[in-house]
Amino acid sequence: MTQKSPNIRRRRLGHVLRGLREEAGLTLDAAAKGAGVPRSTLGRMETAEARRLRNSDLNALADFYQVSSETREGMHGLAREAKERGWWSKYKDVFGERALPDWEAEATAIRTFEPQLIPGLFQTPRYAAAIFRGGRVTADENIERLVEARVNRQQILNRIHPPRMTAVIDEAALHRLVGGREVMKEQLVHLSHLAVRHNIDVQVLPYAAGEHLGMEGAFTILEFSEPRDTPIVFVETATTGLALETPEELDAYNLAFSNVQGVALSTSLSATFIDEAVTALERQT
Repeated sequence: MTQKSPNIRRRRLGHVLRGLREEAGLTLDAAAKGAGVPRSTLGRMETAEARRLRNSDLNALADFYQVSSETREGMHGLAREAKERGWWSKYKDVFGERALPDWEAEATAIRTFEPQLIPGLFQTPRYAAAIFRGGRVTADENIERLVEARVNRQQILNRIHPPRMTAVIDEAALHRLVGGREVMKEQLVHLSHLAVRHNIDVQVLPYAAGEHLGMEGAFTILEFSEPRDTPIVFVETATTGLALETPEELDAYNLAFSNVQGVALSTSLSATFIDEAVTALERQT
C-alpha cells in the first residue's frame, strides 16, 4: 500500500485555495481581509508552507469563497491527511522538514543523476555507513540510525506498484572506493542486480562523454500520478534539501537530465560496464 504524502496534500490544498482566490479575482491581501484570516497564514497555506492547518481558517475561507459542501469537505480532508505522520517523521533529524521520503512516498516516476555516489535508493548498508562516516570517527549508534533511515527509504522499490526509476550515474561513482574494495564490490554487484528489475533503468555516464549539463551536481526529479500534482526537483545540500517546483526550474532540470541521459551509455552497455568494474575489483584482491 502506498503511503500518503503530507507534503503533497499540503500542496494540493494550496492549489485549491489559490485557485479559489484567483477565480474570485482577489489579491492575497483582499482575500485575507475578507475571510478574516491573517495574510501571512493564507500566504503560507497557498504555498504549502503552513504546518498548522486550522479548521477555523479553512471554514472562514470556505465561507468567504462560498464553496460547495463537497469542496469544503475536500479542503478539510486534505488538511487532515496533511497532518498524518509518515514513517520518516521519526527520522526528522536525518531528513529535515520537507523530507525526500515524503515526496518519494507517492512518486510514480523518479529520475536521478548522481555524479559522485551510488544513488541513496540503491545503496547497500555497508556502503551507506561508509558514506556517513566520511572518514571521520563517529559513534556507531549514530551511523546505525542514518543507515536504518536510508534502508527504510528503499522499501518503495519493493512495493507492489513501485515507481519507475531511472538513474544516470557518473563513471566516477563506480570507481570511488567507498568503504574499501570488499564494500565497493558488494555495492556494484547489488547495483547490477537492481539494474535488471523491470521498473529500474541504470545508465552509466562515462568520462569519455566529456562535458554535460549535470556538472553542477546531483538532483532528482519526481513525478506523480495525479495531474494536479506537478513534478518537483529535489536537490540536496550539505545542510538541507530543496524542493524546486517552478516551471522554469523544472524546465532547466528536465533539460539537464535529458542531456546526461542522452550522452550516457545504454542500459545494456551500462550493465556490461558495471560487471567490468566488479571484475576489475576482483583482480585487485
